[in-house]
Amino acid sequence: MIYTITLNPSVDYIVEVEQLNIGGLSRMKRDLKLPGGKGINVSRVLNQLGAENTALGFLGGFTGRYVKDKLQEEQLVTDFVTIASDTRINIKLKHGEETEINGLGPDISEAEAEQLLQKLSGLREQDIVILSGSVPPSLGEDFYERLIQVIKQRGAEFVIDTTGEALRQALKHRPLLVKPNHHELAELYDAQLNTIEDVAVYGRKLLKAGATNVLVSMAAEGALLITDSAVYHAKVPAGQVKNSVGAGDSMIAGFVGTLVQTGDPLAAFRTGVAAGSATAFTDDLATKEQIEALLPKVVISRQ
Repeated sequence: MIYTITLNPSVDYIVEVEQLNIGGLSRMKRDLKLPGGKGINVSRVLNQLGAENTALGFLGGFTGRYVKDKLQEEQLVTDFVTIASDTRINIKLKHGEETEINGLGPDISEAEAEQLLQKLSGLREQDIVILSGSVPPSLGEDFYERLIQVIKQRGAEFVIDTTGEALRQALKHRPLLVKPNHHELAELYDAQLNTIEDVAVYGRKLLKAGATNVLVSMAAEGALLITDSAVYHAKVPAGQVKNSVGAGDSMIAGFVGTLVQTGDPLAAFRTGVAAGSATAFTDDLATKEQIEALLPKVVISRQ
């Protein structure tokens, strides 16, 4: 079984305006409400790919009910902890460029946090837990560490998509996959990454620190897969970018879902890149049909 954990879900409220009047009235051209949160995005794309999974995390209030109802409409299996505080709302304002205003996240009590840890007590070997996104301040900076300790005690694998110190601390527990983008990788090592070769050098540092597989997304420059045996570069298919939200999550879903089904990291890489690109080319997350249409267009070379 694949599990995703979203500690800080959201309702993503996407607003498009033709004219933005700061300090005055602006009228919407179009709006869209979506269930948000990085782990939730991963679960939704895994569902499209036919990879069985369960979404875990915290949901509360009228916004939490909205997220849960939308996921049920997609027949997604969920097992969220119900919390007293409202799930946050993130605003994505589109006016030429996209501006994001993300909520802080709810207050989560220690009792509510403990409920989530208890849900992991049934993990088994060969289960995979995907940890994605930000941690609400009320949980403390070490909450990912607490989750990872339970996961490893149960003999399961984990994937982590986060940044900074939380990523650094997770590496010692040998994650199955980490997926920074090139900016996050540069920030982690306080380095300038000007070429694909630079990215590969610092990606290998993540391997040495404990990661089994490293995916680095590089926007228009494609992506790198770095393993103990090789470095592979994928060029992204051509297309009009409509959406900056969820492409990295889709890449993780494509990679993990295909790796579980085939055991082939290179096939997983191809599906991950196709899924990330397909999401970038649509208003919401990619569908199975959109991903499959891009698979033949993903060009992979060994570095």
